[in-house]
Amino acid sequence: MVGSARLSRKGTPGMSSLIDSERGSHYSKATAMKVNRSLSTWPFRAFTLIELLVVVAIIAILASMLLPALTKAKLKAQGVQCMNNHRQLMLAWRMYAEENRDVVVYSTAEPGSIYEPYSWVTGVLDFTPGNESNWNPDKDIRKSPLWQYCGNSLGIWKCPADRSTVVPSGGPFAGQMVSRVRSMSMSIWVGGWMSPPGIQWDANCSGPEWRLYKKSTDMVDPGPARTWVFLDEREDKINYGNFFTDMTGYPDARASWQFHFDMPGFYHHRACGFSFADGHAEIKRWMDQRTMPPIQEGGNWSSARYIASPRNPDIFWMQERSTRKN
Repeated sequence: MVGSARLSRKGTPGMSSLIDSERGSHYSKATAMKVNRSLSTWPFRAFTLIELLVVVAIIAILASMLLPALTKAKLKAQGVQCMNNHRQLMLAWRMYAEENRDVVVYSTAEPGSIYEPYSWVTGVLDFTPGNESNWNPDKDIRKSPLWQYCGNSLGIWKCPADRSTVVPSGGPFAGQMVSRVRSMSMSIWVGGWMSPPGIQWDANCSGPEWRLYKKSTDMVDPGPARTWVFLDEREDKINYGNFFTDMTGYPDARASWQFHFDMPGFYHHRACGFSFADGHAEIKRWMDQRTMPPIQEGGNWSSARYIASPRNPDIFWMQERSTRKN
């Protein structure tokens, strides 16, 4: 019997494995049932409203801490780009003078005159929908005597922080909102206003007793490093290519200081980009709030000829770096 039992066991190969498999199957099912029962009693719960509000508040606090830093970084990046634009435009200005016996381009030339092609830029900017000078670079910029030295770069004619726009009434962009093409203006004291028959003057900015720099070699006082050539003009005051720095009251009649038609920009967090005759550029931070009145969108630049601003240190800063008496 014992032998037959052994034969019987040997004669059914795999029986042991089958029995172990069945036991394992029963064990797995039992384990799964226990796990399911455990999961069904696990103390899961959702966030409460208070907890969600706390999370939202923390996110808001973090965002409020990060946004000023991001804004500051953006302004700094725009300032760096603006300085690069100024330096590139100054390089074009200097190259023109060096190739023309040190004679500098006119700040403005009488429109329609034989001198107009020698104005650094023609046209008048405003917010009139039918004025192509606002949006079409072919109208004025590409005709500038400086254009050939600009590397075909339209961007250097405008501060990257200037967001002014216009909606043309005609042309390929009719009815669309497009950016205006220029924010740069040139000091009236550099090149002056050229009128027939060959009168180069300050266009009644301050009077003939103040010096016009007609050649780059004329800039001996206050000197190239302290004579500004280009600045960013504010969008509601920019007009012709020139900028009037009124010398009335300079240096010590402070009660007479005033803005004359034009006012500088403050695109860089209360600051404005300037470039100087020696080729360097800088950002000037304004000190007086009167230099930065609120922008009048669509404003008329000629609505106020003189804006009194006595004892404004910003006006003095610009006068110091504009011209001197003959």
